[in-house]
Amino acid sequence: MSRTRQDSSTLSAVVILVSVVLILYFARAVLIPLALALTLNFLLTPLVVGLQKLRLGRVPAVALGTLIFFAALGGLGWIVARQLLQVANNLPEYRLNIHKKIEALHSSPDSALGRATETAQEIDREFSESEINSLATTGSSGRPAVGSGSSASPRNAPPPSTPLPVQVVAPEPSGLRYVREVVRPLLQPLGTAGMVLIFTVFILIKQEDLRDRFLRLMGVAQLHAMTLALDDAARRISRYLVMQFLVNAGYGICFGIGLFFIGVPNALLWGVIAGALRIVPYAGAVAATALPLALALAVFNGWGPPLLVVALFALLELIASNVVEPLLYGAHTGISSLALLVTTVFWTILWGWAGLVLAIPLTVCVIVLGRYVPRMSFLHVLLGDETALSVEAQFYQRLLALDQEDARTIAHTFLKGHPLVSLYDKVLVPALTLAEQDRHKGALDETRESFLFLSVSELISELAVYRPEEVAAKSRRLISRWRATARPALPAIHAEPIPTAVRIFCLAANDRADEITGSMLAQLLERDGHGVLSLPFDSPFEEILTQLAPEAQDVVCISALPPFAFAQASALCQRVRMQFPAIKILAGIWGFAEDLGKAKERFGGTPPDSLVGSLAQAVEQIGEWRNRDRGARDFSSATKGEEEAGF
Repeated sequence: MSRTRQDSSTLSAVVILVSVVLILYFARAVLIPLALALTLNFLLTPLVVGLQKLRLGRVPAVALGTLIFFAALGGLGWIVARQLLQVANNLPEYRLNIHKKIEALHSSPDSALGRATETAQEIDREFSESEINSLATTGSSGRPAVGSGSSASPRNAPPPSTPLPVQVVAPEPSGLRYVREVVRPLLQPLGTAGMVLIFTVFILIKQEDLRDRFLRLMGVAQLHAMTLALDDAARRISRYLVMQFLVNAGYGICFGIGLFFIGVPNALLWGVIAGALRIVPYAGAVAATALPLALALAVFNGWGPPLLVVALFALLELIASNVVEPLLYGAHTGISSLALLVTTVFWTILWGWAGLVLAIPLTVCVIVLGRYVPRMSFLHVLLGDETALSVEAQFYQRLLALDQEDARTIAHTFLKGHPLVSLYDKVLVPALTLAEQDRHKGALDETRESFLFLSVSELISELAVYRPEEVAAKSRRLISRWRATARPALPAIHAEPIPTAVRIFCLAANDRADEITGSMLAQLLERDGHGVLSLPFDSPFEEILTQLAPEAQDVVCISALPPFAFAQASALCQRVRMQFPAIKILAGIWGFAEDLGKAKERFGGTPPDSLVGSLAQAVEQIGEWRNRDRGARDFSSATKGEEEAGF
């Protein structure tokens, strides 16, 4: 039943996704201007809000802000168009340089490439001549041709027919027809621009009303999720647009300065074009470089300046694409690099040039939709930049694949930025929990189970010699030497913890996984200066404890791993308490994140002295007990000394 329900839910999600794609394609004439208007809304909202702070009404602020933006955009376009026309008018002056470079590209007849080209042309001529001779011999219908041994008389052959060339001459266009041919290509862009302007003004004026209508359409039950989604999408897109403006402006400035020092004419113009065209992912920067490169080929006699233009483009793209943009965009858009490439191609195929420009904002909206709508969560997984698998899942998956080296690499990579106890609590213990869940469900075979436990045990043994404080110890030794030379009489400082008389016994509640987690705890406690004995899960621990005769200050740590941790830990706690009623008992239910106070009640009449859910909590609790016992012994020694002194 649940399987059928899951398949039905997946099918409905796919049907919805396909329907949305079809709507986006067939309704693109309306949706493209609407999407452009929404993007402009994010750009113009800060300007409109600033004008409203000057005590302008909403409508005058929108009108003035829109007028300022489109006037600036039109003025910049006009200046760029005039500069481009000027460059086009100057190109005939460089005709000789262009002709020389075209001639230089042709291969010399004496060179290897020239000889290869000539040979290929000769072979092609020979094949063409042989084909013509074959057709002349057999004729086009497959019958022997005249004069090839046929009995037909040459007088009966039809006279050869020569086709007459036909040329279609268009009539001279009239004035009205000429105007129509000129205006027709401009109608669609002008119509799209007009719709974008109308949508932008309307959305800016009715922004709050449209937001409320959208939230009401989603339903009151989804009010919280949709509010978070709208805020998240607005924040991501706004930050992306701001960062993109800053990066593109910096790119254009650096590109223009580089072209100026190379000597390319109109360097400022090419810098402005480069900054503007970089709005288009991938293709924009290449198109912006093609124009100054063509101009450099036309202006300069040699090949040095054009090569410098290509080198400048490559250097700036490497820095911007591999350093600046991942550092800024990755934290603000949440799109993975591969997903950005795929979605750019998708939106370009779907919407053309508009999809190429709007690829990133539209993809951000899709990712936010996947984050806050449960049925569309696969979109967030596929397109988001967050790791698809958590660290513990990656570690467990590599062990399931019998790849011990990759699993060790994941652990050591995590260890570079985290302490050892975090590696155990956040990676190894959750991975063992996943293994226990699969084992109890029968999904983990014996081979992988043995390999997993053996690999984790070897990793723990390897980490026994891990000492991240060695560098700090060296620094302390250098400081001690300096102090010894500067001040000869300084007291010695003990860097290592002083072992105490408290003994700690780590017991596994049930199986091998509990034993491995107990060895993790034992290793951490030994590093903290405790005396620890870790017992295997199948050992007669009652006999061992009886022979060791634990005292009241000693501690028994019970290690239990979900999913069946409480029942086994409770049974073991009861057995220890009955045999050693004065000893302290600490029960560790590793990975348990709920209320520990209520969970302690599940132990019944023999609860442990302390219940913890992580190894870090266990180390901290035992440290508190040690300090408390040490303080009690110091107080007892001081009292005894005073009594002996006669006070």
